[in-house]
Amino acid sequence: MNIITFDGVTKRHGDVTSLNDLNLEVRQGEVLALLGHNGAGKTTAMKLILGLIAPSEGELRVFGATPQGNAANQLRQRLGFLPENVGFYEQLTGYEVLDYFARLKRVDRGQIDDLLGQVGLADASRRRVKTYSKGMRQRLGLAQTLLGEPQLLLLDEPTTGLDPAATRDFYTTVKTLRDRGCTVLLSSHVLPGVEPYIDRALILGAGRRLALGSLDELRHQAALPLTIRVKGNWTGAPSRDLPIQETQRLNGHAREFHVHPANKMTVLRELTTAPGVEDIELLPPSLEHLYTHFSATLSTILPARDPS
Repeated sequence: MNIITFDGVTKRHGDVTSLNDLNLEVRQGEVLALLGHNGAGKTTAMKLILGLIAPSEGELRVFGATPQGNAANQLRQRLGFLPENVGFYEQLTGYEVLDYFARLKRVDRGQIDDLLGQVGLADASRRRVKTYSKGMRQRLGLAQTLLGEPQLLLLDEPTTGLDPAATRDFYTTVKTLRDRGCTVLLSSHVLPGVEPYIDRALILGAGRRLALGSLDELRHQAALPLTIRVKGNWTGAPSRDLPIQETQRLNGHAREFHVHPANKMTVLRELTTAPGVEDIELLPPSLEHLYTHFSATLSTILPARDPS
């Protein structure tokens, strides 16, 4: 079941095209990462889903309906949204903030204490928000996002201000929600942190879709070299016939080889029989490498500028 469908969606603001002919289907229970530089179209996509703006062209459906249509209020009650910069009434306590949003969303207020405990704010629930650190405010924002057990979460830079432990707890929560069937769209610049928790990534550039797929699918599309790291007392040079693109010595006990995916097994067979080799580590291209690769393709699809 598709929760979100972009069908040739374009959004223009005057002469500026924020989103250009986007086609995208997001399935139930999927975690999709929206990746791109500032101005790539990530925030525009989220605003369209929220029904805050309407497409200039194309059709957008959320839960099978138009976000700006008659069902807009019902749709938004099934959504949870965490903006990049959260802001609350600072004279209210954390509990009072969630109580206010629960009333606004018309959901059960009995879940407030559980949510505050889930995000690590149980002990601070009766303190005023003005005493909260940036990370605590971000966690309070996450708690209000989860009010009413939403079926769709939109998270814009959700780990901003969170320490490593809180970031790990946040993604554990995301995984739990996904396992319950919740669909999650998240935008993040911290690519190493998000990589283990996503099902697919959509890479945008200048409003265009540059790439879409799981990590394995993106690696196959990019065909970037793998890194093979060899540790031990092996000092011999690799065979001249070995299909290695590049080598790098890290220190006296480790070397790196960059190998095309098609040649992986050939290289591994020789390295495993080389004397002195103690350990071999295979490192596929990371999400950050893939993002850099696909972002670099943007210049090949944009129209050339008039030098005059």
